[in-house]
This record gives sequence, structure tokens and C-alpha cells, in this order.
Amino acid sequence: MKKVFLMLSLVCFGFVLFSCSSTPKVTRVDESEVIDLSGNWNDVDSQLVSQEMINDSVSKPWYDIFLKAKQKNPVIIVGTVLNKSDEHINTETFTKDLEMALLNSGKATFVATKDQRDEVRAERLDQADFSDPATVKKFGKEKGADFMLKGQINTITDSVKNKSVKYYQVELELINIETNEKVWIGQKKIKKFVGKSKYKA
Repeated sequence: MKKVFLMLSLVCFGFVLFSCSSTPKVTRVDESEVIDLSGNWNDVDSQLVSQEMINDSVSKPWYDIFLKAKQKNPVIIVGTVLNKSDEHINTETFTKDLEMALLNSGKATFVATKDQRDEVRAERLDQADFSDPATVKKFGKEKGADFMLKGQINTITDSVKNKSVKYYQVELELINIETNEKVWIGQKKIKKFVGKSKYKA
């Protein structure tokens, strides 16, 4: 009986010890702090690339030409940004960073994406049936976009033993919706060296 009790005690102690040792330690850090754990695409890459590429886009001739001709800021819609890399990248986060960078520049306005427009139109229909007529929003008042921003993210990974080099190439294009002209093409490259430890922790 004592042996059984001793064995059960050891099992319980081992379970508690394993539970404690496997509990992750969480440390809060500043959101602007650069942390690269795996070398993969991360939030810092997304923010830096979007900011640099948007700054480049509005500094090119197309912007001044449009402003002079229309006397207003261009209206832009963000289209698809394809992930053609060999890793999972949340392109929705990247496109949102692009929107923020361009909107914060004060040099463009945005219209809703296709999915967002469908939801807003459904709300308009709902208002027509159930809302006070004085507050119902009308159809046919949507603002049309002048340009669509599209792009893709590509990667090349070169590895040997415990070292690797990750190369990212982000390409964006701004397309005139009325004429299909590409008025701006931007490219941003990131190269990361990732050195792995020979020993496991």
C-alpha cells in the first residue's frame, strides 16, 4: 500500500513539475520595439515597407499631374496583395498598414473595399425598410475611386546547415481605374540573415 501511495505521489509531483516548467513566461514590450525571433516577415517589416513605399508613391510625377488636373486628392481603393512567398503572411494586415500610411500622408482618400461596400449597401437597404425616412441614406451617392493599389510579396530563402538568408521583394502597382494605365510601380527589398544555434535549449 505504501509503495502504491509513493508511486502516486511521484506521478503527481512529476505532473506538477512538468506543468510549472511548461508554463510560458509572458513579458509585455513596447509595440514599437523591434523583435525578430524567426527571421520571418513580421509587424515591423509590414509597417516599414508600407511607409517607405507610400512615401515613394506620392513623391512621383503621377501625383502632381493628377492634383494639377483635378484640383483634389486622388481617391484610392486597395485591391489584392498576393502572398507568393514560402511562408504565411497576413496580407490583410499589410494592406491596412498601406491604407494608414497613405491616409496619414494627407495626400489621398480611400473608399471601402468590395466586401466592405457589400456590407454598407446591405445596411442602406435595411435603412430603407426600417429607418426614419429623414435619416435614410440614399443610393447612387458613393464616391468612385480614381486608382487601385495592387501588389504581391515574394521570397527567396537560401539555407545551409544552421544558417539561412531570407530575401523579401514587395511589389506594388497603382492603376488608373478609368484608363487601366499603371501610373506608379514600386519595389522594396528586405534581406535577413538568420543564424541558428547548434545546441537546443
